[in-house]
Amino acid sequence: MSSAASSPPVTVRGASYAAAAVTMAHYKAADSKREQFRRYLEKSGVLDTLTKVLVALYEEPEKPNSALDFLKHHLGAATPENPEIELLRLELAEMKEKYEAIVEENKKLKAKLAQYEPPQEEKRAE
Repeated sequence: MSSAASSPPVTVRGASYAAAAVTMAHYKAADSKREQFRRYLEKSGVLDTLTKVLVALYEEPEKPNSALDFLKHHLGAATPENPEIELLRLELAEMKEKYEAIVEENKKLKAKLAQYEPPQEEKRAE
C-alpha cells in the first residue's frame, strides 16, 4: 500500500479535499448549465421581453389587482403576429362567407322545390 492511502484524509473545515472537490465540480456544472440557459434566454429575446413587461408593470401608476394577469396580457401582446395565423384568419373569413352563401342558396332551392313537389303528407295518401 502507498503511504497516501494509509494517511488520514486532509480536511477543510470538516470536509475532505475529495468531498470539497466533488462539491466544487457539482457547483461548476450547475453554474455552467445555468449560464448556458441564461445565454439561450438572452439569445432568443426572452430576457429582453420579460424585462420590458416587468418595467411596464413597475411604471404602471395604478398597479393592477393581478400582476400575473398583467404579465399574461402583455406577454401575449408582445409576441409578433405569426403570418400563418393571419392567413388562417383570412381563410376562415372566406369560408364563413361561402358557408352563408350556401345556406342562403339551400333555402332558395328548398323553397323552389316546395313549389313543384306536393307536401310529404299528400304523397303518403296516394
